[in-house]
Amino acid sequence: MPEISLFFGIRITMNWNDHNPPHFHVEYAGNRAIVLIQDAIVNKGALPNRQLKLVLAWCEIHRDELMQNWELSRQGKEMNEIPPLV
Repeated sequence: MPEISLFFGIRITMNWNDHNPPHFHVEYAGNRAIVLIQDAIVNKGALPNRQLKLVLAWCEIHRDELMQNWELSRQGKEMNEIPPLV
């Protein structure tokens, strides 16, 4: 799975040509979650509260870039890196 961002030990990835609805995958210290892009909510899995808040804020800030990557992945094209939270 291509990594599209990494911050504070949180790894964000997106699968090539993944199933709908548009989402991304998150890994942190052995925890995993799937986050829906449009709603900025966890669809599956769990993260510690602090990291979850960071990921959801990042999702809100970068929703347009995430949706652009989703469309690129659906077309089998290379996805763009998205800036981390700093």
